[in-house]
Amino acid sequence: QLQASGGGSVQTGDSLRLSCAVSGRTFSNSAVGWFRQAPGKGREFVAASIWSSSTPNYADSVKGRFTFSRDNAKNTVYLQMNNLQPADTAVYYCAARRPKTTSISLAFSFDYWGQGTQVTVSS
Repeated sequence: QLQASGGGSVQTGDSLRLSCAVSGRTFSNSAVGWFRQAPGKGREFVAASIWSSSTPNYADSVKGRFTFSRDNAKNTVYLQMNNLQPADTAVYYCAARRPKTTSISLAFSFDYWGQGTQVTVSS
């Protein structure tokens, strides 16, 4: 089960931090990630990491602005979002999957999804 929180309405250039509490067993090669979906668009990869890895992957559109981090003791992952832009407006979802060889940037490869949290950035 995944529970995302931390969304809100902000101005251009502001920051937000999303949190996702992951319950249930995690395997060292399982993955956790963040995706987003803007109105009228498909679900888009934002950032993800293999649970045992220290190197997250990021979408080009968020590199240098967003930071994925993880607190293993709390089984919680975070997405620190800085310098937010109107194009970042979307519902953000955290997701998890069992160990697979598929790229962690592919939404369809994830097995479990949180309920989503809205992020709105106004200019």
